[in-house]
Amino acid sequence: MTNSLLSDPARIRREVRRPVATGPSGPAPTSYYVLGGLVTLLTMFGLVMVMSASSVRLFHIGASPWFYFSRQLMWATFGLIALITTMRVPYERWRKLVLPALLISFGMMALPFVPGLGVEINGARAWVQLGPFGFQPSEFLKLSVMLYCADLLTKRHDRMHLVRVTLWPCLVVLGAACGFMLAQGDLGSAIVLSAIVLAVLFIGGTPLIPLAGVSGAMGSVSLVFVLSTEYRRDRWTAFLDLARTRSDEGYQVFQSLVSIADGGLTGVGIGAGASKWGYVPLAHSDFIFAVVAEELGLVGVVAVIGCYLLIGFFGVQVALSSADRFGMLLAGGITTWICVQAAINIGGVTGAMPLTGLTLPFVSFGGSSLLATMTAAGLLLNVARSGR
Repeated sequence: MTNSLLSDPARIRREVRRPVATGPSGPAPTSYYVLGGLVTLLTMFGLVMVMSASSVRLFHIGASPWFYFSRQLMWATFGLIALITTMRVPYERWRKLVLPALLISFGMMALPFVPGLGVEINGARAWVQLGPFGFQPSEFLKLSVMLYCADLLTKRHDRMHLVRVTLWPCLVVLGAACGFMLAQGDLGSAIVLSAIVLAVLFIGGTPLIPLAGVSGAMGSVSLVFVLSTEYRRDRWTAFLDLARTRSDEGYQVFQSLVSIADGGLTGVGIGAGASKWGYVPLAHSDFIFAVVAEELGLVGVVAVIGCYLLIGFFGVQVALSSADRFGMLLAGGITTWICVQAAINIGGVTGAMPLTGLTLPFVSFGGSSLLATMTAAGLLLNVARSGR
């Protein structure tokens, strides 16, 4: 064979010029384009709704009607850069940064407790203000903890039956992260992070009996935290009787339901809603779904929920078709993150579950939330593009 090759100069040139395979060949799968389109659509839609939900109130208090929109656009730009970066760099390379990212994220979680830096909003001291910029460190901790657990379970894939070397290390990191979040009064983020880690553990093959026991223990801890103070207890149970609590703890949700009812089938039109005139507090962030329902009606509600359902469906497809175990766990964790947070936000706004103060992914105003979820979406697209 060697002599045949050496005797044919033209064949030598063809062999030298043949490109070396460095990754998946052929066109990217359908899930890659669908997920990319959904993230783009929701982010652009969010910019429009943030402008609609915030401009009137800002104008009436003498501020620029463009303030929240320009901030959201700035963070969306940063998020786009992060998405492109995490999408184009092979996701295996990010495993080298798992431990440094985890340590930095935990260090950032201490900043809200520093006098002069920490900011308390709605009873939660979970934000940091650095000059004109503010951010929520827990959003980045979600990403780093998920990466750590996915990396650990990939390295120890042959010992998944030994919970002391797989389940317990993940729970230690999760417990420390949730401890910080609960100390800041941010139970919503702790619930989302717990769902992410439990999903990664389940997909990774953790034995079901110990995993079920851990899930029950987490639920008990959450219940104890809610019942520990009268304020939290009243806030979390207000949705059960809005007729009685509509003038205090249930005011936001009650007004949200009024706005949703006003939307009808097709809504009153973008910009024409009345909820953002001060009737629904935080209309541009936590309660932006109520503005969507009022201004776009049932049609808009079905479209937004449909987008998240599609992200869930195609995210699962990405996990199932992943080229390796790390990609599978990564895709499963990110899909759980987006879908669970969306469900909790919509459930709270519609009075179907307790109010947590979480943002609606890609849509609500919130710089750190948008940046973190777009970074995670880039990783999901990376896994999708590399899938079988």
